[in-house]
Amino acid sequence: MLSEKMQAALNAQVNMEFNAFYTYLSMSAHFENQGFRGFAAWLRHHATEENGHAMKLYDYLNERRGKVTLKALGDPPTEWADTVSVFEDALKHEQKVTASINRLVDLAYEERDHATASFLQWFVDEQVEEEAIVDAVLNDLRRVGDFGPGLFMLDNQLGAQTPAEAATGDAT
Repeated sequence: MLSEKMQAALNAQVNMEFNAFYTYLSMSAHFENQGFRGFAAWLRHHATEENGHAMKLYDYLNERRGKVTLKALGDPPTEWADTVSVFEDALKHEQKVTASINRLVDLAYEERDHATASFLQWFVDEQVEEEAIVDAVLNDLRRVGDFGPGLFMLDNQLGAQTPAEAATGDAT
């Protein structure tokens, strides 16, 4: 069974992951509105991944006989100055999630909760990947700048990396 402290920290992470879902979905909507369907699909796919992360924690809390406590989500940002600023925000958000996961792992070790420490290792590895992926896109965007043909090509490239259901909004 989870300690109260660990349960509260895991619940905070569930809510952080749902906030990430909501933020990425807002970013996707922003690009959809701008006519960048590839960026929109890519971010929608990442929103779906964040929802999956929240549900993985949700399920773990239930498996360990903890109580899931969901909190209200704040309004996500809806406007960005340019394409680079969207991905800068995405990277900052991923770094914030990474720091939170690291604190959870530290707490699990402090509490001698080896099951939770083991469970959280997947998230540690996932965050390394998440930060690297967003950082790579950000680096490409910085190289391209506001050069229209470059943005067009990058938009198409990201759209091609995305599963079909994220690109169209259809779950198959």
